[in-house]
Amino acid sequence: QVHLVESGGGLAQLGGSLRLSCAVSGIRVNTNAMGWYRQVPENQRELVASITMNYIRNYVDSVKGRFTIYRNDAMNTVYLQMNSLKPDDTALYFCNTLSAGAFDSWGQGTQVTVSS
Repeated sequence: QVHLVESGGGLAQLGGSLRLSCAVSGIRVNTNAMGWYRQVPENQRELVASITMNYIRNYVDSVKGRFTIYRNDAMNTVYLQMNSLKPDDTALYFCNTLSAGAFDSWGQGTQVTVSS
């Protein structure tokens, strides 16, 4: 069973930085395409960054140039470095595989709040 624990969120000021971590168990992050998602109330969960087994990274346009996804295979952990934060980045952030659906296992998420 997949178990995901997100951490590293918090309160940041406009232009600040945060690094999110996702400790994964039950699967290996280097044999699955992984992603970071975010959700705000009343909205659907949005994929913001992904990394494939071969280190191909993709980002939603709104975070390109500011966010970087990477992983540590030995630690089986996926990270999201977030720089130049904006109030629109405020959301609950989750990680999971790219194939995860609504009925799959999800972590509790980590809240990111950016003040202007």
